[in-house]
Amino acid sequence: MSRPPPAYARSKPLVAFGKAIRQARMEAGVSQEDLAFRAEVGRAYMSKLERGSQAAGLVTMIRIASALGVSVSQLMLDAGL
Repeated sequence: MSRPPPAYARSKPLVAFGKAIRQARMEAGVSQEDLAFRAEVGRAYMSKLERGSQAAGLVTMIRIASALGVSVSQLMLDAGL
């Protein structure tokens, strides 16, 4: 049985942050699966983050940014946040 998405899912900030992650990943030439492995998160979770249907915590944002070789602040700037 699946749960309904949280109220914040697909909100503009989450979608923008997810797009920034995806753009940085594509520029780095890294697959979603490889990024998830490097950031120590599940591939399905990474997919949800990139689609903006899941919110990342601070530690996860740091792991993702580090795996991409960028800062969290750069991802935020790229997302327009």
